[in-house]
Amino acid sequence: MASGGFGFRAYTLFDTLVWIACLNVLWIVFTVLGGVVLGIGPSTAAAHVLVRDKVRGNAAPLMRRFAKEYFKNFAKGNALGLPLIVVGAALSLNWGYFSAGWDFGSQIVSAGILLAALFAAGAVCYLFPMFARYELSLPQYFLMSSRFAMRHLAGTVILLFVTAAALFVCRSVPGLIPFFGVGAWLYVTGWLCDRFFTANDEAMSPGAPAAAAPAGKAPAPTIAKEASLV
Repeated sequence: MASGGFGFRAYTLFDTLVWIACLNVLWIVFTVLGGVVLGIGPSTAAAHVLVRDKVRGNAAPLMRRFAKEYFKNFAKGNALGLPLIVVGAALSLNWGYFSAGWDFGSQIVSAGILLAALFAAGAVCYLFPMFARYELSLPQYFLMSSRFAMRHLAGTVILLFVTAAALFVCRSVPGLIPFFGVGAWLYVTGWLCDRFFTANDEAMSPGAPAAAAPAGKAPAPTIAKEASLV
C-alpha cells in the first residue's frame, strides 16, 4: 500500500482516533483512581509522556506504559497539579465575586482576574508537555512554562484557541467527553507543544538538531533531556 494513498491515511486517522479514545479512558480511570484531586496531575503527566512518544512514532503498550508513568510520576504530578487546582479555584471564586459588582472598581478587578486566568491557562498548556520533555526542578517547570507562554505569544494563542474549541465541543456534545473530551485536547496540545519546543531548541542551537544536544551542555539554567528551553 502506498504511503501517500487514501487508504493508508484513512487507516492512520482511524488508528490515531482509537489511540486518543483509549488515552481518554485511561486518563479518566486513573484520575478517579487518585480520588480526582490527587489523580488529575499524575494522569495528565502520564498522558503527555505517552503523547510525546506517539507523535514521535515510538509505539508502546498504552495501558502498561500509562500505569507505569502514572505511578512513577505520582508525587511530581501532584506537585505540579495541586497548585494549579488551588490557583484555578482562587481565580474562579474571585472573578465570580468581583464580576457580580456593578461599580467601576469591581469591573476593573474582574477584568484583571480574567487576563490573569488567560495567562495562567496559556502557561498550563505548556506545563505538562514541558514535564514530558525536559528534566527540570519543580519550580523551574512553572517558571519556564510561564516564560515560554510570554515569549511565544503566537503559540500561546493557538493553544488557548484549541482549549476553547475543546471546551465548546464538550459543552455542545457532552457524549464525546468519555471518549475524546480530554484525550483529544491532550493529544493536540501535546503535538503542538512538541513542535514549538523543537523549533525553539533548534533556534537556540543553530546548526545542530535539538535531540543531539548533550544533556549537560544546555545554555539555559537547567539540565534538559534535550536542548535548552528558552
